Amino acid sequence: MSLTDIQVKKLPSRDKRYEVLDGNGLFVRVTHTGHKSWIFRYRFGDAQKPRRMTLGNYPSMTLARAREKHAQAMQELEKGIDPGATAKNEKAHRKAEPTFKDLLDEFWEVELSKSPTANERKRLVEKDALPCWTSRKVSSIKRRDAVVLLDDVRERAPITANRLQGVLIRMFNFASERGMIDFSPLAGMRRGKEGSRARVLTDAEIKSFWNCLDLERTDIDIYRLTKLALKAVLLTGQRPGEISGMTHDEIQGEWWIIPPERTKTHEENRVPILPMLAEIIEQARPYNTGSRFVFVSPRSPLYEHKKPDKAKPKETDIPVSVGALANSLRRHREEMKIPERFTPHDLRRTLRTRLAELGVSDIVAERVLGHKLQGILGIYNRHSYDAEKRHALGLWEKRLCEILGLSEATTNVIPLEVRHA
Repeated sequence: MSLTDIQVKKLPSRDKRYEVLDGNGLFVRVTHTGHKSWIFRYRFGDAQKPRRMTLGNYPSMTLARAREKHAQAMQELEKGIDPGATAKNEKAHRKAEPTFKDLLDEFWEVELSKSPTANERKRLVEKDALPCWTSRKVSSIKRRDAVVLLDDVRERAPITANRLQGVLIRMFNFASERGMIDFSPLAGMRRGKEGSRARVLTDAEIKSFWNCLDLERTDIDIYRLTKLALKAVLLTGQRPGEISGMTHDEIQGEWWIIPPERTKTHEENRVPILPMLAEIIEQARPYNTGSRFVFVSPRSPLYEHKKPDKAKPKETDIPVSVGALANSLRRHREEMKIPERFTPHDLRRTLRTRLAELGVSDIVAERVLGHKLQGILGIYNRHSYDAEKRHALGLWEKRLCEILGLSEATTNVIPLEVRHA
């Protein structure tokens, strides 16, 4: 039987290293520390002893991607080419003269993929830097090249330019640490100034925003799960990336438990599921059958039983992106009759401001948003604030119903089961 992603994820560590077969020589290897990697065992030519090549590490290399690499290696074998030798030669070449694409791949596998904001930061590089520098040797990229690139981005999106600059600075520092270059050409580069945003939606804007995201509204052409995800940001105040990446197994009874690896603070965050959020989760279920994500991307082959296009590369299960949330607001703000620009993060700020207006203490409000307590409080105060967070979000849900002209939410729909893809 072929492995599933959930089976690979749950493989435990043992006293000794072991391997589990997926099929046709593709194995997942698990070390005594729990580290997992993809191994391809094969025979080449007349050699009696089987050969082995490492395809990549899990989870930065997903099961789907490992099968793609395995299929490529099988094709090389059929052509009489030793895939292991080819991989070694390519690796030696990359180490000798790595390109910017090689740097991005290594940066992703070693460091970036472990960041809670990994996909968004990688997207910034892939959109603006990679098209210009894909085949450029890392050593050939100078400070002036970065300045020109960032100036071009800054003309259309100053904040995006700063975010991209931050990723590039870390990438080139990483390249220096890994011996690809001696010194980073971006060392000491200052970022453009950013004024702190103070955008908070008014009652009228909240009502218009919410009504325009009604699933029955066909005049606002926003993907339905994007609509639901945006509502969830306003309801809970969680970071857009945490909302978009919500999985079914994170929903446990009356709590949405965001694991440390998905939070900016690297600490588990327990978010109360109240009736309006429970209803949103239930509304999303018909669209994500088979997906582990609550808000599955329309590009995912698991969206509404979509059959993969055999002519295209196989996609993995993917959620709605943070960029999709932001783009939907940018494109449809005028249709919502909201004059001033706002972002998904402004929805989070709106909730925080409204909690203060409702008399919720700063400590509780900060814990609702998943912020760490600062200073001495963060060191000595280890209280969970679970009851206080539930009460605070209950006050906000009641106030939101008043703004929307609805009676107080009374639905008893609470997702109790833990569902796995």
